[in-house]
Amino acid sequence: MLELFLRQAQQALPPPFPASDLPARIGRLAIRSLYREVELAPKPGLVSPLSQGSHVDMDFATFMRSLHALRDYFPAIAECGSAHPDFTPLRQMGVEAEARMLAATGGVNTHRGAIFNLGLLCAAAGSVAMTNGTLSALAVCEHVSERWGAAVLANQPRVADDEAPSHGLVVARRYGTGGARQEAASGFPAALEVGLPAYRDALAATGSSELAAVQALFALIAVLEDSNLLWRGGLEGLAHAHSTAAAFLADGGVLAADWRESAACIDRDFSQRRLSPGGSADLLGITLFLAELDGLA
Repeated sequence: MLELFLRQAQQALPPPFPASDLPARIGRLAIRSLYREVELAPKPGLVSPLSQGSHVDMDFATFMRSLHALRDYFPAIAECGSAHPDFTPLRQMGVEAEARMLAATGGVNTHRGAIFNLGLLCAAAGSVAMTNGTLSALAVCEHVSERWGAAVLANQPRVADDEAPSHGLVVARRYGTGGARQEAASGFPAALEVGLPAYRDALAATGSSELAAVQALFALIAVLEDSNLLWRGGLEGLAHAHSTAAAFLADGGVLAADWRESAACIDRDFSQRRLSPGGSADLLGITLFLAELDGLA
């Protein structure tokens, strides 16, 4: 039954443009990467087809509605990027995409991070492809940093007097963390230096893109100053996530015979503690996107 549901879900995400259209192919890759992230199971405290994880306001179906709402956004922002724009039109496209996402999910934030991060990477891919025709993980990440990094940091969200600041903004002020904006402005070093190497090594060792994605996720959880974890669990929760993920990897990660049982146990632990490494999940989506740009998956 689950296999049938997943197959129907995949079929419900057709490409919005012909396959020969480069922006369409970039956008389809972004949607595919986000789908691969959410369908992965087991994941610690995160939504999957099998579990709501630590979340009471969203499930797998919520994410599918969100992906439907966003499927035109990623090719559109890749097309915009091919004109080498400044940050302003990209930011406006992201704001509009977020409104569509929230309308589709009933106000639930499923993909705000992806709208920001993958949106920038799709725009960068469109720009790089128009410049030299060769796409790579390093090239698109460097382009984000060099072209829009300063503007990303300068355009911090403004909070009205009657509006509550975002969780990420609260965490950044409370703990002095850079968060998603600093990661993007720096050219996604966590994805390039942690997520991708873990993905590549596990893919080479197992031949399985699913196992490679799990390994990359745990590698990211083990080191990332995840604002979602800080919001839900404070410094203690973040430290627990770091040590738990590091122990999973030290025991062999997905190369261990009992890795699924270990990962499921960690998922139950995180869910009981209400911990959700959403920032790491966002970076896993980025890792999967970049891996396919490099032809690895």
